[in-house]
Amino acid sequence: MVTEAFTQIKQGVHEILLEDELRAKLKHGQPLNIKAGFDPTAPDLHLGHTVLLNKLRQFQELGHTIFFLIGDFTGMIGDPTGKNITRQALTRDQVLAYARTYQAQTYKILDPNTTKVCFNSQWMNKMDAGGLIKLAAKHTVARMLERDDFHKRYTGGIPISLHEFLYPLIQGYDSVELQADVELGGTDQKFNLLVGRELQKHYGQTPQVVLTMPILEGLDGVQKMSKSLSNYIGITDKPDDMFGKIMSISDTLMWRYIDLLSFKTPKQIQDWQQSVKEGVNPRDIKVAFAQEIIQRFHSRKAAEHAYEEFVARFQQGKMPEDMPEVTLNMGEMAIANVLKQAGLTPSTSEAMRMIKQGAVKIDGERINNRTLKMPANSNHVYQVGKRRFARIKILNN
Repeated sequence: MVTEAFTQIKQGVHEILLEDELRAKLKHGQPLNIKAGFDPTAPDLHLGHTVLLNKLRQFQELGHTIFFLIGDFTGMIGDPTGKNITRQALTRDQVLAYARTYQAQTYKILDPNTTKVCFNSQWMNKMDAGGLIKLAAKHTVARMLERDDFHKRYTGGIPISLHEFLYPLIQGYDSVELQADVELGGTDQKFNLLVGRELQKHYGQTPQVVLTMPILEGLDGVQKMSKSLSNYIGITDKPDDMFGKIMSISDTLMWRYIDLLSFKTPKQIQDWQQSVKEGVNPRDIKVAFAQEIIQRFHSRKAAEHAYEEFVARFQQGKMPEDMPEVTLNMGEMAIANVLKQAGLTPSTSEAMRMIKQGAVKIDGERINNRTLKMPANSNHVYQVGKRRFARIKILNN
């Protein structure tokens, strides 16, 4: 029974520290406290977050206690992981607003009846300056500078604010408060998770097992999935948008998404891969995967409708019925500025890149002139990539 549970838990995991400790905890036969923390730094959860949530769900189905920790206190500090500059601090109101959406959206995956949602402000707001000093005394600057991103910033002469050193300490102290047996995080969180182990030892607790999950790349296939990079698929995205985004990923990246997000068995995924080798179009596998994801977060009917709309729109040349209409009172404009101002691209540089790739159309005609000027009093349908459409009117300013 323990061997079977361990095998199930290990599937899809990047690293377990330490495996023998996890086996020993499972052998006790008691429900374990499983912790995962999420800082509410954006309004919605995306599929990258669900890599962790799916593993939590697996622990939940094995009978363990899930602590979905919302870092409303740490969210105001900002996780410095992977950053070469200090994060801009969020306001308390922003963090609380985002936290409310996280709390609601997590139940799309986890069982609300057996999930313990908690906020680290519950204990951190009670800790006074003296308590924070005592906590800081349990870790050294030298250990902090062993962390890769801190080390690079220090040796590169890039400022590190003192409050950034507090982040891993507070994340680690969360494990003390929750008496976590296992903490999950992305591979980029390994340092922070290990701080939790060390602090638990200081406080006389059995150290938690650290379990790291792979990080899901965004739609660009390069950067990690992130709302700030506009390369994400939100779990509250409309079914049609979700379907279009999944269909836009490369045939190579598709397998990465399937491995990390699909609930298909390894054998079923192997069968898919074998079918492609034997001549099946990867698009057909992508369609099946897209429908699985949409059904999970919406409904089977929504998944079927999204597929029908996709076929109608992209295989028959149909424009979307719900296309946004944008009016720009700015007079003659460069094409890159039009795309940015209308929200079809996040920046003018991205607009230029999309034009260079031949991914921009006006009234169905592909354009490749990056210096094109769009006249005032014009009204056209603009398309960027396969999914983004808008009818844009340009008026005199």
